[in-house]
Amino acid sequence: MKKVWNSIKDYVFIVIAVLIIRTYFVTPAIVDGESMNDTLLDGQIVILNKISYRFNDINRFDIVVLKNDEDNDKIIKRVIGLPNENIKYTDNKLYINDKLVETDLKFKETTDFEYETKDNEYFVLGDNRVVSKDSRILGNFKKEDIVGKVNIRIYPLDRIGSIK
Repeated sequence: MKKVWNSIKDYVFIVIAVLIIRTYFVTPAIVDGESMNDTLLDGQIVILNKISYRFNDINRFDIVVLKNDEDNDKIIKRVIGLPNENIKYTDNKLYINDKLVETDLKFKETTDFEYETKDNEYFVLGDNRVVSKDSRILGNFKKEDIVGKVNIRIYPLDRIGSIK
């Protein structure tokens, strides 16, 4: 029995280490759908950082994976509104608490809207607003709904790198 254990123990430790890393720290995720076009395309593989928000705040324009209880799945969206904010899009310009927010990010045109967040709530949108099922439909998300942050693409190989 000792011989068997000695021959397989390294593999057992590797499997345990991989399971711990994937469960608590990072895991790959596949983009499903067109709601994040042109930033993320259907079928691309990204790394989901599950630990970053335990030590850092959620920031506006972060790309996150969220638990979508309505459809019992996970979705990738961009954080637009932080807790206790008034979010308004008028003439394709973003206003937070009536102040214009400048960004160099390119989004598809967005119809005008206005929403508010409460304590511990985040307003998220897909970059391809025309087809995105996001906070405009699903409502605001709580911090505990956020599984982690997406900031690295690993596939396709010609697009490996950080994501803005």
